[in-house]
Amino acid sequence: MDVEAGAQAARTRALAVLRVRGRALAVALLPAAATVILLAGGSTGHFVGHGWDTARWTVGALAVVVLLAAAGVALVVARARPAVSPTVPIPEESAPDLYRMVRDLADRLDVPAPSAIALTPDCDSWLEDRTHPAHGPPAPKGRDELGSPGPHRRVPAAPVLVIGSPFLWWMRVGELRAVLAPVVAGTGPSAQPDIAAARRFVRGLDATVAVSSTAARCPATRLVCAGLGWVARLLLRSCREHAALMERGVAAAAAERAQAVDYGLRIVAQEQVGLAYAGWDRLLTRVALPAWRMGRWPSRLDAGVVAALTELSRRDRLAEGFASRLGERPACDLLEEPGLVDEAASLLAARLFHGGPAEPGPDWSPVAWQEYPEEVVDRTWRTEAARLHRVLDSLGVRATLDPAAPDPGGPTLARVLDHLTEPAAPDGPREPVPDEDADEAAGTECSAALAAGLTAALAREEAAAAPPAPDGPAPAGQGPDSALWDDCALPLFPLQPPRTARELLADHVRAMVCCAAVDTAGATPGLDWLDGPSLLVDGERAADLTPRVLSLIEEGDPAPLRAWLVESGIRPEKPVRLV
Repeated sequence: MDVEAGAQAARTRALAVLRVRGRALAVALLPAAATVILLAGGSTGHFVGHGWDTARWTVGALAVVVLLAAAGVALVVARARPAVSPTVPIPEESAPDLYRMVRDLADRLDVPAPSAIALTPDCDSWLEDRTHPAHGPPAPKGRDELGSPGPHRRVPAAPVLVIGSPFLWWMRVGELRAVLAPVVAGTGPSAQPDIAAARRFVRGLDATVAVSSTAARCPATRLVCAGLGWVARLLLRSCREHAALMERGVAAAAAERAQAVDYGLRIVAQEQVGLAYAGWDRLLTRVALPAWRMGRWPSRLDAGVVAALTELSRRDRLAEGFASRLGERPACDLLEEPGLVDEAASLLAARLFHGGPAEPGPDWSPVAWQEYPEEVVDRTWRTEAARLHRVLDSLGVRATLDPAAPDPGGPTLARVLDHLTEPAAPDGPREPVPDEDADEAAGTECSAALAAGLTAALAREEAAAAPPAPDGPAPAGQGPDSALWDDCALPLFPLQPPRTARELLADHVRAMVCCAAVDTAGATPGLDWLDGPSLLVDGERAADLTPRVLSLIEEGDPAPLRAWLVESGIRPEKPVRLV
C-alpha cells in the first residue's frame, strides 16, 4: 500500500465515522421535521380536526424534548475533556537540538512538524492531539496558537510528539531519528480535515462515556448521566470498526512515507527498541519497585537503563555488539539539562507504576544510585526482619527452644530457623500442608501461620500509611500535566500483582538471613542492575540463597540453609540490628 492509497483508505473510513454522526443528527431532527409537516398541513387546511391537533401537540412536545436532549449530548461531546497521557513536557528552550532534529525530520518527510514534544516513562512513542480547549490556555491576544501575529482565533495545532524517555538515554541520535520517522510521518494524515474531525468526534464520545461514569452524583444526575452514557456508547459501537480501520490506514500511510528516511538504520534501531523495553521492565520491577515500597524513588531511572543494558551486554554474548554503541553520541545529549528531565520522568514513573505522591516530601524522597545499597537495600532488609520478629512475638514464639538457655539479647536468625523447622514425625518426615492453590500455599503449618501473620501486619501498615481520599477533584498543577489526566485511581499501571503469602514469607526470611550476614559475617548490601537488591559475601553475589530459603519455608528442612550459613561464616545465634 503506497502513501496515497493508505491516506485515501483512512479518509474513506473517516467519512464513514462522520456519516454516523450525520445519521445521529438526522434521527434527532426527525421529530422536528414531523412537527413542521404537521404544522404546514394544518395551516394549509389539509390536516384539520381534533386528532390532528392532538398529533401536532404531541409530536411538537416530543420534538422539543428530543432537540433539547440532542443539544445536551452534543454540548457534552464537544466540551468533555478527552483523556491525555501523563507526560513530562519538554519546552523548546530546554531541548533546542531535539526540536531541530524533529523539524528537520518533518521537512524530509514533507509533513507538518509536531507542535510540541513530551516524554513518557515508557518504551513507546506516539502522536497525541491536545487541541481541545481544556488542554491548554487560550492564545494570547494578538497572536494565534502557533505564536504568529494575527487576529485572535483558534488555529488547529499539530499533534504533540510523545517520546519514551528510555529511548533518549539508550539510543544514539541516528537511531532515535530512525525510530521517530514513522511517528512524525503521522502528522500528515492528522492534518487532513476529515480525519481530524472524525478523531475529534470519537474522542468526544469517549470522554462523554467517562463523564457519565463519574461516581458520587445525586439520583437525578445519575439518571441523566445514564442516558448520556447510553447514547455515547451506542454511537461508539456504531463507529468503532470504521475508526479502527481509519487509524490502520493512517499508520500504513505514515509507515510507507517513512520508508525513504534512514530505512537501513531503522531496522537496527528496532532491535534497540526491544532491548530497551526489556531493560526498562527489569529495572522497574527488580530495582525501582523495592525503593518505591520504602518511600524512596530513584531519581535517575533512565540513566539506570543504560547501566542495566550495559550489564546485560557484559553477561550475554548475544548483546556484546550493543556495548560498542556507547561510544556514539546518545540522544539525551539533545537535551540542555538531561539530569532534570530524568528526575521528572523518574518521579512520574513512580506515580504511574506505584501510585506515589506527585511531589517529593519527607516520606517520599529521591535516592541516588550510589546511595541505593544503604538507603534502600539495607533498610528494606531490616524493616522486613523487624516485621518478621514482631509477628513471631504476636504468635508467642520464644527466643530459643531451650527454656534454660540465656536470652540472646536481641532478635536472632536462629529463632526463625527453629520456628520454621518442621519436626520429624515418628514414621518419617511430615509432608507439607496441602492446599488447593499451590501458589498461595505457604508450606508447613508453622510457615502458613507465620505467612498469614505477615500478610495481616503488612496490610495494617499499608492501610495506616495510605493518604485519605480527596473529597473533590485534585487541584491543577500537581505534577507533570496533572490537569490533563485523572489521577484518582493510581497506580495506573501496576507493575506486579500483590505478593502472595508464600512470597511475603520468603522475602522476610531472606531479609533476616541478609541482616545476619551483614552483622555477623561482614557481608554488604549491593545493587544488581538486572536482579535488584543483592547480598555480597566476600565481594561475590549470593545467588543461591533463594532456593535454600524456599526449602525451609515449604518443606520445613533447614539443612540446605544451615549448610550455606556455615560455609559463609554467618552465625545465626548472634543478635542483629533492626530498624
